[in-house]
Amino acid sequence: MTAQEFRRAKRRKVEQRIDVLDCMTELVIGRLSDISETGMLLILSQPLVSDALYQLRFKLTDAHGVDQAIEVGAHELWSDQAAAPGQVWTGFRFIELAAPNLAFLRSWIDAPGSQHI
Repeated sequence: MTAQEFRRAKRRKVEQRIDVLDCMTELVIGRLSDISETGMLLILSQPLVSDALYQLRFKLTDAHGVDQAIEVGAHELWSDQAAAPGQVWTGFRFIELAAPNLAFLRSWIDAPGSQHI
């Protein structure tokens, strides 16, 4: 069995740079590495508070080149040092995602040409 078979939701690898902002500070905390309809993996330059809740925002581009802002409530599940010095992998579970954003995210993940992991 592959890792994907153990996951509940299909994950799309992000190939372009997508910055993720903390809605409370309006600062970029990291960039998106992969995403599913239930959570995401970020690469950060510094660790966040372990097991904390965050309100995060990022933009995904649709098939017509239009940016769609996505805002999520997320729970930080785990963090681990990345191979590159000063970088941290951090996994989040979504705890709040508006229905229209969820529908857009599902179609974005399943878009033709998407690379899934």
